[in-house]
Amino acid sequence: MKHRVELRNHPLDLYHFRIRLAISAGFVFLLFTLLFARSFYLQVSKGDHYHTLAEANRISIQPLVPNRGLIYDRNGEVLAQNFSAYTLEIVPSQVSDLDATLNELATIVEISPNDRQRFSKLLKESKRFKSLPIRTRLSDEEVARFAANRYRFPGVEINAGLLREYPYGDIASHVIGYINRINDKDLESLEESKELDNYRGSHHIGKIGIEQSYEKHLHGITGFEEVETDVSGRSVRVIAHTPPIPGNDLTLSLDINLQEVAVNAFGERRGALVAMDPATGEILAFVSKPGFDANLFVGGIDHDNWNLLNNSIDRPLNNRALRGLYPPGSAFKPFMALAALELNLRTPEYALSDAGFFSLPGSERRFRDWKIGGHGMVNLHKSLVVSCDTYYYSLANDMGINNIHRFVGQFGLGKKTGIDIYGEVSGLLPSPEWKMRRHEQKWYTGDTISVGIGQGYNLSTPLQLAFATTIIANKGQAYRPHFVRQIQNNEMGTLEEIDVHPLYTLDIKPENMAIVRNALEAVTHPGGTAARAAEGAEYTFAGKTGTSQVINIKQGERYVEEDVQERYRDHALFVAYAPADEPKIVLSILVENGGHGGAVAAPIARQVMDYFLLGKPLESSTTQPTENFEIDDHDHSHDHL
Repeated sequence: MKHRVELRNHPLDLYHFRIRLAISAGFVFLLFTLLFARSFYLQVSKGDHYHTLAEANRISIQPLVPNRGLIYDRNGEVLAQNFSAYTLEIVPSQVSDLDATLNELATIVEISPNDRQRFSKLLKESKRFKSLPIRTRLSDEEVARFAANRYRFPGVEINAGLLREYPYGDIASHVIGYINRINDKDLESLEESKELDNYRGSHHIGKIGIEQSYEKHLHGITGFEEVETDVSGRSVRVIAHTPPIPGNDLTLSLDINLQEVAVNAFGERRGALVAMDPATGEILAFVSKPGFDANLFVGGIDHDNWNLLNNSIDRPLNNRALRGLYPPGSAFKPFMALAALELNLRTPEYALSDAGFFSLPGSERRFRDWKIGGHGMVNLHKSLVVSCDTYYYSLANDMGINNIHRFVGQFGLGKKTGIDIYGEVSGLLPSPEWKMRRHEQKWYTGDTISVGIGQGYNLSTPLQLAFATTIIANKGQAYRPHFVRQIQNNEMGTLEEIDVHPLYTLDIKPENMAIVRNALEAVTHPGGTAARAAEGAEYTFAGKTGTSQVINIKQGERYVEEDVQERYRDHALFVAYAPADEPKIVLSILVENGGHGGAVAAPIARQVMDYFLLGKPLESSTTQPTENFEIDDHDHSHDHL
């Protein structure tokens, strides 16, 4: 048997082994080099960054929402306040079956159909990762029941916080406004104004009225807490604390008791009232009737109430005093009278014979006076006292639209007053240029005739009429209308008084102003269109009644109120100030479809002035609105023969 002999080259094997060993050592060295480099990068180069991230995992920054500032009336009555409450909230993105969760919650906490509707509305308007309320104002018993079952409801929490409350409900809702959930549009606005950081943790923002216009003052400054947390996310201790700064408190010029008297004086009528202090421009009362309960909006309004308000034929959400546009009617005539005197187009002695209509020269077209048969001989004083349309038809024809637009525009008609809440509209004091832009039509003489009695294209808000009337009450001096009197700065501990100074003073001859003021006072005397409302008054007051046309009357027909549906009847107007010699209050009142200003609007003014000047409660007023009145103006710019 032969043995097999294997010959090996040991030096060569050793050489190959050493090469493999060197390669392995190099690979290991490379790995250690890479590991060292990575460790150096993480621990040295990026050490501060990852230290911060590690701290963030351990430390939670929690915003502290500031208390919203309070709102008071001029006498210290609280109009908007905060109260502590528990709210049951859901983060939809953290709930797998929302309907099932709501049904289960309803076995522990009462959830009404309105609560579900409100939640559904919020869900459509908000992102799913936001916490949304399903119930507010939970009782202590409900809080305890949910706490015992908390483990069953991931994504559902109870939060304690402050809710807004409006003690007077609908009495001044259009003025005060309300707060509501922050929506996407609000977020965009806050981001544009670089104020989004100050709203971390906040869920509500002012929507209309003072709550919206003074949001920057009322919201306050958000605070923060640095809280150390454990691996489960539970708070262990507070590391740092920056307290929130409460929002500023506001004191308004509004007298809530006067406001309530004014609201009640309307009864079931629709309309608007503005009461101003002529010496300062302060708003004393600001009524839009009907109103709405601002408390309905605080937690998000439910579907049923929203439909009732939004779809109501009475439009309770419309701020008639600020945004309602109406022909000023005969309330326009005092400004026409001043223009006639200032432009030397009429003297106080000049009189025309009123046969009950005015005819354009060279035309068969006739513009009818409100009084059949006319008023006989009428001078400027009488034209205001009995509200003679024919006098102002003739005056407008002689004055021309350009003079009307230029002179009357000085009183603020056709432009915004600059009041300190959002949403005001401009109204319309027409001109030939406006008509060409708007309708692509030239201006006709008949258009001017209609404008002369406050009809035609003329449109004013009750606020604008009040502002214009304060200028007459002040003998030419104008003050900007405003609500806020004082701002209590809770950060600085200071009280800021709102500066009051005249906007401008019209250059009107004192003797001409006196002629018009005397005539307006005579409107409330026997023979005047507001005489009935002034009977037995313990003070003198001046005013001008008006009737604002709603529908056009066909040529050859006469307006008969009883033959017209209620909502197509004329509006009743009255502007006034009292006492007549040294005015302390100016009023502008419009009653929608009320008919005659002297019969309906003037008695409301009397009730408000009785309370303001004499302290008489509403039931003690000596006059009530009535539908029957013998002397009144009835403006119909298209009421032709």
